[in-house]
Amino acid sequence: MLSLAQARLEAQKLILFAAAAAVSPMLSAAAAAQAPAATATADPAMTTQAAALLPVLAGQPGYAALFTDSFRAAVPEAQWTAITAQLRTTLGAPQRVARIAPAGRWAAIWVIDYARGRATMLVALDPAVPHRIAGLRITGTTLTGDSLAKLRADLAALPAGVSFGLYPLDATTAPAIARDDDRPMPLGSAFKLWVLAEAARQVAAGRHRWDEVVPVGPPSLPSGMLQSWPAKTPVTLQTLATLMISISDNTATDTLMRVLGHDGLDAIAARFGGATPVPTTREAFAIKADAALTKRWTASDAAGRRALLDAEASRIAAARLDPLMFSSGAVASESVEWFAAPRDMARLLASLRDAGPVVRAILAVNPGIDPATAARFAYVGFKGGAEPGVVTLNLLLHTRGDRWYALSAGWHHAEGIDEPRLLALVTRAAALVADEGPKD
Repeated sequence: MLSLAQARLEAQKLILFAAAAAVSPMLSAAAAAQAPAATATADPAMTTQAAALLPVLAGQPGYAALFTDSFRAAVPEAQWTAITAQLRTTLGAPQRVARIAPAGRWAAIWVIDYARGRATMLVALDPAVPHRIAGLRITGTTLTGDSLAKLRADLAALPAGVSFGLYPLDATTAPAIARDDDRPMPLGSAFKLWVLAEAARQVAAGRHRWDEVVPVGPPSLPSGMLQSWPAKTPVTLQTLATLMISISDNTATDTLMRVLGHDGLDAIAARFGGATPVPTTREAFAIKADAALTKRWTASDAAGRRALLDAEASRIAAARLDPLMFSSGAVASESVEWFAAPRDMARLLASLRDAGPVVRAILAVNPGIDPATAARFAYVGFKGGAEPGVVTLNLLLHTRGDRWYALSAGWHHAEGIDEPRLLALVTRAAALVADEGPKD
């Protein structure tokens, strides 16, 4: 889940991304979306440090000397070694620095050529001598000679718990690629697409307006920013929806859900194959944190769960939520969650495509994939979700050749998942359809 400040120095931004790397792969997408435009001249140290990075990417010594203390605290050497080994497994040995695109004096996009492909990175240097690397985020990889057949083989090699589907939206053909795409998966924050769809429906029906002003409701846990705002701050519904989708603001989500009402939200979720009832984020967190409530929720059917939410409303509203509740790993990710299958998420994305310009603009604030891949499309909309043991990625893609695709993927395993690996597969699938559609 995402939480990004809007006004930080470029180096501080990328340090934050590095520090959060173990929490959510969605921060890769956020880093891509928030990267400053390449309008400045990079310091010469950019070229020097890019060259110094190559042997470290190849597995040679130099990690401690190359990175700042804060980076090494956020990304320990063992984690760095695992990430770079995975890159070499996929792309071969690093060969050269192909391009440095400045994003300020101390920040840039680096493009590294490998033997079988290319990796794109957002990098920030410490302005103090010796200008060590303070932030580094791998935002995308491209495999030379990739194909759907290779992607299918790599998907098939993944362990249990992965669901994946790539669907053309302007045809009645079968999915271009699918793995267990009819199996409901935990969505994490991707359930907020239901909320966006219901908001759009009620606005179209005249029940609400995007510029309607409402007070911010009781705070939920981060991600987001509204949990720190003064109580009852007035905001528009469009602001709530934009924060909900672009930075996964949980308090914005809950506020919008209260405006829309649970009957409509349950109906929209059911329409698109989702499990009901649809709890707010505060309700889900409070139930997850309470063993007795978790047991009751797990043992109940939909009607029983709605009755639980109604009966425990006061207790849940007063509950003190622990920001560190996920620090020890997955919490009730197999039961107290929001669930839907990739093929149903694709139907939802198709509906959102047709819900009007405001909805499409909201989905496009954070494109979810690296800038180089996103730039190959006429439009990219995105919403992901992540918590320990759960990651989901959902993309609405419009090619420059006027073809639409929905891509939905998830990985769930309470003992741990490989988030970067799934993100790489999603990025590859997007790249394969970017130009002329998928080919085997």
